Amino acid sequence: MKKKSYLSLYFLSLLFMTVALLPACKKNNEGSSNPPVITSVRSYVASPNDTVLTSAVAKGQWVVITGQNLKSATRIEFDGVSASFNSALLAENSAVVQIPQITFSTIDTSKLYTLRVTTTGGATSFAFKLGPPAPAIYAISDVFANPGDSVYLFGANLVLVQHLIYGGTNIPKFNSSLHGDSLGFLMPALTPTKLVTVTTKAGIALDTINAKPIIYGISYVNPKLGDSVYVYGTYLKTVRSISFGGTAITNFTEGPHGAYVKFSAPDENSYSSGPVTIVTSYGTVSTVNKVNTQNSDKVGLLGDFEWGDNFGFGWGQFEHLTGEWEYPQFNGPMGKDHSQFMVIDCPKDNPVLAGGASVYIPLGNSNTGNHWVPVANIADPPANWALQFDISVAQPWKGGTLYIRTELGGDKYVARYEPWKIPNSNVTKAFITKGWETIIIPLSAFKSTVNELGDGVSITQISDLLGPTGANSYNMTLKNFGSSSIETGFYAAIDNIRCVKIK
Repeated sequence: MKKKSYLSLYFLSLLFMTVALLPACKKNNEGSSNPPVITSVRSYVASPNDTVLTSAVAKGQWVVITGQNLKSATRIEFDGVSASFNSALLAENSAVVQIPQITFSTIDTSKLYTLRVTTTGGATSFAFKLGPPAPAIYAISDVFANPGDSVYLFGANLVLVQHLIYGGTNIPKFNSSLHGDSLGFLMPALTPTKLVTVTTKAGIALDTINAKPIIYGISYVNPKLGDSVYVYGTYLKTVRSISFGGTAITNFTEGPHGAYVKFSAPDENSYSSGPVTIVTSYGTVSTVNKVNTQNSDKVGLLGDFEWGDNFGFGWGQFEHLTGEWEYPQFNGPMGKDHSQFMVIDCPKDNPVLAGGASVYIPLGNSNTGNHWVPVANIADPPANWALQFDISVAQPWKGGTLYIRTELGGDKYVARYEPWKIPNSNVTKAFITKGWETIIIPLSAFKSTVNELGDGVSITQISDLLGPTGANSYNMTLKNFGSSSIETGFYAAIDNIRCVKIK
């Protein structure tokens, strides 16, 4: 009986201990059974900079969620997007977490500006304005698109768009790109104003439809009566007037998308040496360089191949001094253009244009000292000045590089002319002209050599090419940089070589 009594006392003691421990176990699990509470979001930085945040825009920013019952968090979402977190950074009253990458164009907008924490005890949401910055507009793809054509606004944060007004017309349908860098829509039939407004959840972006015209070049600066002239550029539409060397052009054709304006040249005796000016509904643009350079002052003139101080001819093996009486095929469809000019005749079957071969074309104007740029302009950026010459290519030309060098620059700096190459591609196309065209090669196109002549970096100052006086002798070379013979010969005429200011 005594043993039985001791055994009963043992089990009774064990029962009391179990009951005594129950409250302690309940207390330790209290955080996981009660729902979470969020009271604020703070910056995860040392005091006193750990300020309370009401909004954020930066992905990757670390924040501290403060509240209650947060230790057992199983999911933390910003704008409906789950954030990764380390459970070691969770406590009952705080949770340290990094804001995730959010693509705002794809989120559920009903969850925008909300922070939600889910724990083993429940879930809660908290108002927290996390979104993209205010929108911005940088450019418009085509302000001259026809009604119904696709148009794009380029910019930043063009997401969560609520309203789009283009030129005073409300656009009901539009599409944002994935990352908000463009906004596409169809051109409306009416744009009564020039104002563009994009309203998003984050703010408003305002822009003005701006199509101020730009001129890149002129097809021919010395045309005769009836010759076709193209002025190339951007936004050359809604043209109100054109002045060509001071003479008004009243009959002209606008090219697609404002890429050029075409017209027939007036009588050469009716226009002077001067700029081309185009006025559109968006603004006015004038060229710095002049047309009618044959009759202009002699500043920068390197060779006109007329007898006199500006002769500029070098008497090379494949170089002929001639005129329209002997080679009429170089003049345009209207006939007589130039009196004397230089012809370069390198036929296809000539062995000098085999792989790696070249033809030297001596030039130079010793009478005037080969003066390119006034001394006062030697410090100008090289891109402000250009080598300009007229060229007529009577037979298709494909292969062989015409490169230009000065005595000072030598082979260290040369400029390449290869119109049969399609820019920014490996495609080539035979080049031919319909009469005379004007070529403008900025001095910044004179480049160093990496693998071939002129394939490196641009000169940094004009004196690299011409020295401190702006005068230096020069020449041209037709070179085949390929390993096999070029596909065609080179049959071209060149006239009116000069250096002109283009900016």
